[in-house]
Amino acid sequence: MDLSFAKYENGGEYQVKIEYDKDAEVWIATSDDIVGLVLESESFDELRKKVLTAAPELIELNNLPKNNSIRFSMNLHERLAIA
Repeated sequence: MDLSFAKYENGGEYQVKIEYDKDAEVWIATSDDIVGLVLESESFDELRKKVLTAAPELIELNNLPKNNSIRFSMNLHERLAIA
């Protein structure tokens, strides 16, 4: 049995994690729920568009339920030097 499919049989969300790589100066989207989703872009808005295009295609390719929503979560971590 495909466990990722079973996780969403009764409805749910696919979570997409978005992070900013300060060193590379790119936004990165990944998902543990949508196999193969790894995208990057120089702008957040462009990355969001890429995810909204790629995620449904990958959901279909992975035979996952199509009636679920996609939740974006974003964490911003910065380190400040204390003088």
